[in-house]
Amino acid sequence: MLFPEYVIYGLCYFRHILPLNYSGLMSYAMYTPDFDTLEFLAHHWQKQPLVIKGAFAHFQDPIAPDELAGLACEEEVASRIVLTKKDNWEIIQGPIEDYSPFGDANWQLLVQAVNHWYPDVEPLVSAFRFIPDWRFDDLMVSYATPGGGVGPHIDNYDVFLLQGEGRRRWKVGAKGQYSPRGGDTHTALIDDFEPILDVVLEAGDMLYIPPGFPHRGETLETALSYSIGFRAPSQQELFSSIADHLIDTNGGNKRFTSNQEPASPSLLSIEQQEGMLALVSEILSQPEHYQTVLGQTLSQNRFELDLAEQEDNYTLEELLEAVEDGASIQRIGGLKVIRLEGDKLVRLFINGEIYDFNEANASNEELMLLADQFSFEGEQALSLCQHEAIGQYFVWLLNSGYAYLA
Repeated sequence: MLFPEYVIYGLCYFRHILPLNYSGLMSYAMYTPDFDTLEFLAHHWQKQPLVIKGAFAHFQDPIAPDELAGLACEEEVASRIVLTKKDNWEIIQGPIEDYSPFGDANWQLLVQAVNHWYPDVEPLVSAFRFIPDWRFDDLMVSYATPGGGVGPHIDNYDVFLLQGEGRRRWKVGAKGQYSPRGGDTHTALIDDFEPILDVVLEAGDMLYIPPGFPHRGETLETALSYSIGFRAPSQQELFSSIADHLIDTNGGNKRFTSNQEPASPSLLSIEQQEGMLALVSEILSQPEHYQTVLGQTLSQNRFELDLAEQEDNYTLEELLEAVEDGASIQRIGGLKVIRLEGDKLVRLFINGEIYDFNEANASNEELMLLADQFSFEGEQALSLCQHEAIGQYFVWLLNSGYAYLA
C-alpha cells in the first residue's frame, strides 16, 4: 500500500477542520514556460500534437501524493481510481479513503479541478494564461503506479499533459474514425490505434494534444502527472444556453409570418423554411442576447468551487479597515471572471452571474484589472477599495464566497 493508512485518514481529518482553500505550507514555486508560446499558438494550437521536452525547466511538483490523496477523501472533490485489467479498465468513483485493495501496480488516482481546492497549484495554472481564461477547464492531477493508465481514448478538448516525478509513456494517433471500445458509444475509450507519436515523458516534459487525436498513457514508474484542459462550447451547448436565456428573460417571442402559402396543404415551402431559420438568425445576431449568453455560459465552471464561507457579511467599512491593516483580497481557485470585447454594457461575468458597473463610472482599464488579477494587496488594494463602486464589488465577491481576505 503506497499511501499509509494513518496519512490518508489524518489528511481527511485535517481538511475537515480547515477550509479546503487553506494551504498550510505554501511552496511559492514559480512556473515559467521554457518554450515560445507565440510560436506554439501560431503553428500548433488546435492543429497538431506536439512533444515539448523540458517545457518547464527544473520542474517541481506543486502537490505531494499524500496531499492529492487527501483531496480524494472529500465528497465535494471529483476523483476516481482507474484499475488496469487485461484488455479492460475499471473505474471506481471517489471519494477514496482506502488504497489497500489496489496493490502496488496497475492503478491510477485521478483528481479533477485540483486548482479549485489547493492554492499551491495556482502558479502552475497561471503559466498557461497565454490561452484565454474562458477556455480553461481545470487542472487534473493523477498519481499512477507502474502499469497504471486510462486506455486508448479521444478527448473533445485541448489538453497539455505535463509530467511531474516519475516517467510515463504516451502514444498519440492520427485523427480518424475509430470504433468505441466494446461498441459503447457513451465512453471515450476506443479500440487501439497506430501511433504517430510514441514518447516517454520525464519531469518537466509536456505533450500537447488537440481535440480528436486518440492517445493513451502507460506508467513506467510511479508518477505524478498534470492535465491542463481547455474546452470550447459545442453547438448543442450554445443552443441550449440561448434557449435557457430566452426562457428566463421571456425573450424571443416574435413569431414567423409569411406572405404566400404553398398550393399543397401538406407542404412546408423552401421560402417558409428559410424564413423560420432567418427568425432564429435574427435573435442570434442581437448583442443583448448573444453577449449575455456567452458571458454567462463561458464564465461557469463544470466542477464545484470551494466557496469561502463567511460567518457574517462584510461591509465596505469593514473591508477598508481590513485592507488598511494589511489584508489582501484573494479570489478563490478556479473562479472565472470574464469581459466581453465590444460589450455595450459595463459589466463582468463571474461564474455565470453578471456584476453590473453601468452606474458606477468604472473604466475599461479598471474592469480589465479586476478581471485579470487573482489577488489585490497593499496600496493597490487600498486605492481600489477607496473607489466606492470597486469597493462594493469586492464586498460582493467576499459575501458571495468568491473571494476571501488573506
